[in-house]
Amino acid sequence: MCGRYVAAQDPAALVAEFDAAAPPEQLLEPDYNIAPSANVYIVVDRRSDDAPSVRSLEVARWGLVPSWAKDPSIGARMTNARSETIGEKPSFRKAYASRRCLVPADGYYEWYTAEAASGSGRPQKLPFYIHAADGSTLAMAGLYEWWRATDGAWLLTCCVITTAANDDLMRIHDRMPVMVPRERWHWWLDSSQPVDIHALLDPVLVPLVAYPVATTVNNARNNGPGLREPIAAERG
Repeated sequence: MCGRYVAAQDPAALVAEFDAAAPPEQLLEPDYNIAPSANVYIVVDRRSDDAPSVRSLEVARWGLVPSWAKDPSIGARMTNARSETIGEKPSFRKAYASRRCLVPADGYYEWYTAEAASGSGRPQKLPFYIHAADGSTLAMAGLYEWWRATDGAWLLTCCVITTAANDDLMRIHDRMPVMVPRERWHWWLDSSQPVDIHALLDPVLVPLVAYPVATTVNNARNNGPGLREPIAAERG
């Protein structure tokens, strides 16, 4: 799964990197410990019937709220969508067909469950920071939806698509976000054409590296660049 991630880049840099038209009106502060329900940047292609698509950097709430939902609180349970079932599940299939997005990230955190510490009886959750091997921005595959409240206000929400972890990351956790390599950004965002998520499940498309970080990141209220600093791995 993807439960926390880092997005600390200047929005102007994201606009340039993803070839978006302009920064959004709402600008977000760098965040080194993004948790579900937070506002995040997403990249979408906006289309109209008689005009070419325009790539846009938008602000969405992390946690997908389907257009048919009665209450936006459902989004708290829908931060991730499994690649194996997005084409069938009612919550995701319409967005998968026509409302795909990229979720930019510097990297993300995942937790390894270690054996219980001596005498504690409870397993340890040890965090790792995972990022692109070449240091580039990760473009996580996502879906987005617009939800309309009873007062007419619109809410833009999103989720991250996950898949089985590759052989290297499987030792930390059994799931990981689906990554979209730069050469497939347009393909993924093009809502006029169907896509097959399986084309993105090759683990060599975006090589990743991981290293342990301090358990300070376990608390979502903690923030700052120090959270992703490496620490020495504990030896069993």
